Amino acid sequence: MRLDQFDNTGFDRGASWLREAMWRIVEGLLFSSWIPGSGWRVSILRVFGAKIGQGVVIKPRARVKFPWKLTVGDHSWIGEAAWVDNLDQVTIGAHCCLSQEVYLCTGNHRWDDERFNLETRPIRIEDHCWICAHAKIGPGVACGQGSILTMGGVASSNLQEWSVYSGVPAERVRARPNSTSVENA
Repeated sequence: MRLDQFDNTGFDRGASWLREAMWRIVEGLLFSSWIPGSGWRVSILRVFGAKIGQGVVIKPRARVKFPWKLTVGDHSWIGEAAWVDNLDQVTIGAHCCLSQEVYLCTGNHRWDDERFNLETRPIRIEDHCWICAHAKIGPGVACGQGSILTMGGVASSNLQEWSVYSGVPAERVRARPNSTSVENA
């Protein structure tokens, strides 16, 4: 790699430098702090352009790179110290749980490009998913409705709906009962 040739000028941050600077200050001093409370965190995200549903819970020390590239559905939880590293769009459905220290990574550098250029791809987590503690999801991954990624798992490819995945790299280990069919009966 030739890091002296790295060029990030084409990357779209999605907001002005002033808006981003304001977010960095608010995130560092308040949002990502240890201070308890969820409602005020949701309000701050909305002020900075995130689309957040009703009943969303966001725990202390959670981090969000760019709120204006985040959508969260109703009644979802973002756990303590979870990091939404959303250089690209992250969409989290309704009734999802991102447990403690989950990492969502939408960007990576091109290891096959001598200039080490940045490449981003969105992450989509459908309704009723559970991303367990310390799990990681890579760029471009879609988690099908009702899928689970177990503790410490690493998803670098899509997860099938109503399935449980485990390991590094994550592999399907079994089906998960579809609880929504019971709710809708």
